[in-house]
Amino acid sequence: MKNNIKIPFSYMKNPVHLVAVGFGSGLMPKAPGTFGTLAAIPLYLVISQFDLWLYLALTVIVTVLGVFICDYTSKALGVHDHSGIVIDEIAGYFITMIAVPFDWLWIVVGFVLFRFFDILKPWPISWLDKNLHGGLGIMLDDVLAGFFSLLCLHIIISIS
Repeated sequence: MKNNIKIPFSYMKNPVHLVAVGFGSGLMPKAPGTFGTLAAIPLYLVISQFDLWLYLALTVIVTVLGVFICDYTSKALGVHDHSGIVIDEIAGYFITMIAVPFDWLWIVVGFVLFRFFDILKPWPISWLDKNLHGGLGIMLDDVLAGFFSLLCLHIIISIS
């Protein structure tokens, strides 16, 4: 369960915390995960222009570093999976958009699908969310939501 105690502004002086909160997008008082995913879109617009192998490499880097970033920030806050930590949403959206044709329709559909799976957390996403802790636990439910979204998005693209 996410906790939303207020993150002190002084934490934003630390670049690790700044990345953890999606450069401030996770500090929104309502729907920080949605704002974190929205913050992923401009980043996606940049990296989607790269070759697929580089896109994949950057997605893996964000995901792996995200484990350590989430762990570091959650320990500093003394709260597991604080709602303001949104680097996991950014990684999940990047996963959602792997090999998707660059088109605003797919960018929006990918956003909606990812938010759907991230919010509803169908099994096994819900199991990961409840049973894994630390940075890995924070990241993995969003990674899996990203893969569910990726699969659905590619099915939609293939039948459209």
